[in-house]
Amino acid sequence: MNILITGKNSYAGKEFIRRMKEKNSSWGIDAISVRNEEWKKHDFSKYDAVYHVAAIVHLKEKPSMESEYYRVNTDLAFQVAKKAKNEGVKSFIFLSSIAVYGLLGDLKEEVVISKETPENPKTFNGKSKLAAEKLLEPLRSEKFQVAILRIPLIYGYKCPGNYGSLSKLAALTPVFPKIDNKRTMIFIDHLSDIVEHLISNQCSGLYLISNQDTISTFELVREVSKNKNKMLFASQALAWVIKSTGNFSGTTRKLFGTVYYKLEDTQIEGFTFSNISFEESISRSEGKK
Repeated sequence: MNILITGKNSYAGKEFIRRMKEKNSSWGIDAISVRNEEWKKHDFSKYDAVYHVAAIVHLKEKPSMESEYYRVNTDLAFQVAKKAKNEGVKSFIFLSSIAVYGLLGDLKEEVVISKETPENPKTFNGKSKLAAEKLLEPLRSEKFQVAILRIPLIYGYKCPGNYGSLSKLAALTPVFPKIDNKRTMIFIDHLSDIVEHLISNQCSGLYLISNQDTISTFELVREVSKNKNKMLFASQALAWVIKSTGNFSGTTRKLFGTVYYKLEDTQIEGFTFSNISFEESISRSEGKK
């Protein structure tokens, strides 16, 4: 099996290569940059699958950036997929985002996302990813499988974005609000294993991606603190204050609100998670293993 990763410097792409080496995979994996036009000269015909991970992520959005989001997240993904199909590639894996739903967490009620939940993106990231999905779906055929993965928060060793911020916060704070919210997350090794399964079985369709269980922000920070050999004290008083006023703040809702995928809708036929517990996944993310 020969795989091409489009997005040479992406975290998901580099970690997929590492994970396959860790599992002693016999796959041949190449990674190319798609920042300029050189990728158009690359021969796709020798690959069984293209794993497209190039995207604009982890940036504070500004109105001036809208066209760039669509250029990279939408148009580029479509161009790469068309080239893959025209040159005989069998499978195309696209990393979309939970942001296509446009839903923040809620501190007073549960926000559950299922396969029936309508898309309503609010950000350039969510809108451009959904636009890409709509362009990719018509390319699907018996000879060209398209798998669209709607990804939640990713965490792992040296992971950029929200997990890194939470890890830094755990290193600084001795007290954290004890709020039993529910969040959908995906450990990077689990994501790589899922992609491996989808490629191996030439799977096609839309997938809601999640760990086997939801997790609360407090549990996550507490586990990170353990790996940093720091004590973390649960504060019910802080929790009460945040629950009382937090729904007025988007940042607070993202951190402490409840929003998660319906776990039954994240099941992938034939896929079994590797024996990596949540605790071990955080240890690996903190560089302990």
